[in-house]
Amino acid sequence: MKCYYIVGLRVNHRTGNAVKLQEVLTQFGCNIKLRVGLHETSEEYCSDDGVIMLQACGEPDTITAMLDAFNQLEGVSAKMLDLN
Repeated sequence: MKCYYIVGLRVNHRTGNAVKLQEVLTQFGCNIKLRVGLHETSEEYCSDDGVIMLQACGEPDTITAMLDAFNQLEGVSAKMLDLN
């Protein structure tokens, strides 16, 4: 299985889009080796926008299906870097 795909997700309105995004992440959970979420936070403020970085594993058609599923979600933009 090829594990040299980096997927970047830009997520707008995290709180409103979290449930549907989590469903897609779960659907492709066996293809996600690493997940890192980044957003602005402090004691006074927690941003509703953020970035998620994934290391994805799988065949090219599976990774493409994953990207398509992310990009179909409202408020989510996904891009991939293929390092294979």
